[in-house]
Amino acid sequence: MKTIGLIGGMSWESSDLYYQIINKKVQHALGGVHSCQSLLYSFDFAEIANLQHQNNWEELSSKMVNAAQSLERGGADFILLCTNTMHKVADTIQQNITIPLLHIVDSTSEEIQRKSLKKVGLIATKFSMEGDFLRNRFKSKFDIDTIIPNEKDRNEIHKIIYEELVKGIISNKSKQKILEIIDKLIAEGAEGIISGCTEIELLIKPCDIKVELFETTRLHAEHAVKLALQK
Repeated sequence: MKTIGLIGGMSWESSDLYYQIINKKVQHALGGVHSCQSLLYSFDFAEIANLQHQNNWEELSSKMVNAAQSLERGGADFILLCTNTMHKVADTIQQNITIPLLHIVDSTSEEIQRKSLKKVGLIATKFSMEGDFLRNRFKSKFDIDTIIPNEKDRNEIHKIIYEELVKGIISNKSKQKILEIIDKLIAEGAEGIISGCTEIELLIKPCDIKVELFETTRLHAEHAVKLALQK
């Protein structure tokens, strides 16, 4: 079994979900008391969130590179960046390590293509929705078009993520608000919805919407297990 290097803590709630999915999948695949062989570099999310909102991506990039290099030195065979938003610096991380970084867009796109969809809605942090680092990769590498909510709705989703979900607060009112936003994206032609923030998967489930929901955390984690168990 290969060793997975996880960069987490952004937030710890999402890292916990990654860890659960990975270990359950490994145990299911191998049986008995098997679990994943992994290393975790976990950040204090308060520091990361502050740097994100200060738009200090240079410092954030340096921190992510240092974490990845530390995991590589520790024996990781590949890196899993357990957050959509920090994939803004994924290319820089990959350029500074010699092991692969398993990109969350690649893991998600495999499933979207398997469903033969071409246009999907993206709900995520403002950084991910308004930036081009996820949407450009979906389009340039996989020919998948992504549409995003309007500015008011983007602000609402971002607020729910940072003021509630990263703190483990699950609100039915917020859930209904996000479902209303998803309905708007479907009305605009979205054939599926990308849950492009690991915390959103704590709130919105596939059974909650009428089109396919692509849970990036689950797809990313499952892809990591598949790679870890390859002989």
